[in-house]
Formats: sequence, C-alpha cells, structure tokens
Amino acid sequence: MQTEDVLAEFRDAGALREGHFVLSSGLHSPVFLQKNLVFMDTERCARLCKALAEKIVAAVGPVDVAISPAVGGIIPGYETARWLKVPSMYVEREGGEFKLRRGFSVEPGQKVVMVEDIVTTGLSSRECIAAIKAAGGDVVAAACIVDRSGGRADVGVPLVALATLDVPAYPADALPPELAAVPVEDPGSRRLSK
Repeated sequence: MQTEDVLAEFRDAGALREGHFVLSSGLHSPVFLQKNLVFMDTERCARLCKALAEKIVAAVGPVDVAISPAVGGIIPGYETARWLKVPSMYVEREGGEFKLRRGFSVEPGQKVVMVEDIVTTGLSSRECIAAIKAAGGDVVAAACIVDRSGGRADVGVPLVALATLDVPAYPADALPPELAAVPVEDPGSRRLSK
C-alpha cells in the first residue's frame, strides 16, 4: 500500500479535512486527518493495519508484542498486532506520564513495536517508547498509519510509516495570514485530559 492508497482510504471515509485545526500537539494546520472515521470501519482499518504489519516485518523482522499510546493508538495497535500475530497492549497516562497498567507487562528484552495512529511531532511516540523501555521492553521500531511530518519526526527509534505526508503545522504565534483568517477547530484529544 502506497501513500496515495492510504489517502484514498481517508478520503473515502470523509476523514481528510481541510480548514484550520489545532492538532493534539498544539500546532495549527490546514489539514486534519479524522482517523476515527477510518478506524470505525473494520474492513478499512484491517486493510490499513495489515499493510502496516507487513511493512513492519519487512523493516525489522518479527516482533514479540505491539504497544500503543492510549487512546488514539489503541485501535490501530490492536489491529496491527492481530496481523503480526502478537499480543497487543497499551500505555495510558497516570500522574501525567505513560505507564503500562491493567496488568500489562513486558518481559525484559521482548522485541516491541510501538504502534501509533498519526505522528506529527513524535511527542506521544517518544513518551510511549520511554514507558516501554522503563518497563523492560526492547523497542525495535515505531510504526504509524500516517507520518504527517514528512519524515522529520524523531521518535528515537526507526519509524515505519504506512504513509508519509509533508503537511504544514505552525505554532499559534506564527500562523500564515491565510490560515489565521479561517475559523479554528480544535478536534485534538491531548488537551481533553487536562
């Protein structure tokens, strides 16, 4: 599956939006990928995650477990793990930091792929990877459905992206005039827990 195939899945789901959006990272962008509209369709989600699983194996070989950040990464993490035929777990915030909870644990040295939905700055991925390493996992790669950083996001391990886009994102105090003139929407989730 190529980037254009992934974008077609988002378009067909009505999930490729244009306007003025505040992303979970806090950055502003003229493009928003409403991934939940993609993941709610089980067949569409399966196609994307099967392709991601194949790309992960091609890049790093077999892994022992897939771990995702809650909440956005849980569905693609689970479905990718299903195609990898490995257990699926997730980290969630406790006291502001990602941790494995709910009885989840990794064996020391287990090969872990961290599976994320969409990467913009890589912050959630880096925080998730740090939690996995603190729990004893060997993070051999991170993976995502879409890397919207154009390949620039540094997550600290190799990043396997099903699609790579170079979508502009701006700090609130550096908006281009054409974006600043559009009413802003805030569909991101990171600020909901604060």
